Amino acid sequence: MSTLLLIVVTVILLLLLVIIAIQSRKIKALQHEKKKMSAQIKNLKKQEELFHALYEQAPIGIAFGQRNNEIFQANAKYLQIVGWTEEQMIQIGWEAITHPDDLAKDLELLKELKEGKRQGYTMIKRYFRPDQSLVWVNMTLTQVQMHSDDDIAYLCVIEDITDRKKREDEIRYLSNMDVLTGLYNRRFFEQEKTNIDRKENYPIASIMGDINGLKLINDSFGHAAGDEIIQTVATILKENCREHYVLARTGGDEFSILIPRCSSAEAEDYIKRIGLACQAHQNKYIDQLYHASVSLGFALKTSSEENLEDIMKDAEDSMYRNKLLQSKSLHSSILSSLKSTLFIKSQETEEHAIRLVELSHKLGKQLQFTDKQLDELELLATLHDIGKIGISDTILNKPAPLSEEEWQIMRKHPEIGYRIALSIPDLVPIADYILSHHERWDGKGYPQGLQGDDIPLPSRIITIADAYDAMTSDRPYKKALSKEEALEELIRNAGKQFDPNLIELFLTVLQDRSRT
Repeated sequence: MSTLLLIVVTVILLLLLVIIAIQSRKIKALQHEKKKMSAQIKNLKKQEELFHALYEQAPIGIAFGQRNNEIFQANAKYLQIVGWTEEQMIQIGWEAITHPDDLAKDLELLKELKEGKRQGYTMIKRYFRPDQSLVWVNMTLTQVQMHSDDDIAYLCVIEDITDRKKREDEIRYLSNMDVLTGLYNRRFFEQEKTNIDRKENYPIASIMGDINGLKLINDSFGHAAGDEIIQTVATILKENCREHYVLARTGGDEFSILIPRCSSAEAEDYIKRIGLACQAHQNKYIDQLYHASVSLGFALKTSSEENLEDIMKDAEDSMYRNKLLQSKSLHSSILSSLKSTLFIKSQETEEHAIRLVELSHKLGKQLQFTDKQLDELELLATLHDIGKIGISDTILNKPAPLSEEEWQIMRKHPEIGYRIALSIPDLVPIADYILSHHERWDGKGYPQGLQGDDIPLPSRIITIADAYDAMTSDRPYKKALSKEEALEELIRNAGKQFDPNLIELFLTVLQDRSRT
């Protein structure tokens, strides 16, 4: 009995130990699971905190919307970009702040998204901020399945690209605009020709313009003065344009204009307005040494059978015909202006020019010049120093000897005068003479260092007459010499500065002049 009891007790104790062991293992397992679950909860909490931090601190705008398109949650960046609060967005809706020009496309894409035709879409659009300023955004909209209530939400991500759009607009502007005038350039004009050449725009007027005398202005007064004239003409053309005109600077001195739905009378009226505006500008700045002047011509395209390029060529031909008609009076006006400018800018006087004409004319007659040669010599006597209009007044009228640097500048005036002469048909025959009027018989002159008979005869004549008159006239930095002193100086420099044979002839001319 005692043995049986002992066995029973032992079995019970063993069972208790087994149960205790099993329970202990379960407890340990539960503790392990608890620890594991605690770690997972902690991890989930960290992930949630990370997600929330990323959401709130993201450099892009993020918002969620329901099927009714109401914004129900948006991060700080989104609200910063659009400028509205969540409450305001829910109240007014995204459509109200979307630019009208972008809304139709946005609604169409959203409709396709709702119909399952697309999973999402991206577009560049504009939002109105509360102060009515515009912000450009790159927006991406996608669907999000809400498993908790089987509802569909929309994830909207926006990036502020306003600065980028501004830079793009600036680049586009610069690529299409002429920097000097602010008008459209040839690149834009060529593109616009295609856009405007449509039936509903007929008749289309093509007007071509060309600045008169720009090369002369550049050669006489420098490219800065030429640029000023280009800007002035551009302003006149633009101020007289209507909104639908396409005006462009298509060359250095060339302007092109296209006018849709334009009659011949309207084109002629525009050309007339430009002429009057140029004249008004000249009258306003009457003391200005150079003025704005432009020749214009036009042609009309009236049907699709005509080629716009041919019409533009006709307009250019018309412009050149008008330029030829104006050229004679224009050249006469320019010539007169150049003479006046020379007398105003330099120390040369009209009386000096008259004396040079007289002296050189007598020498020319002694050399049996033809009437044509005498006319050229007279023109040379008047305008041999025309290049001085391109020299600074401070150098021209300095009441003291020039420095070496100033002399270097002054010595450029024959070349400047040469370029001016080549720009005016009436002066082309004397261009080489103007270039050579400071050459010396001994080859030590400028700008080419010509020697002896290589120097054009009219230039040698003017050199002597000019030197004599300069020596016998008062200058800002030197008193006049007597006639005898001047003649001695000429004789002393015969064979050096001056043609010795012409010096002898000049002495004869002066003696004959004194007797008369």
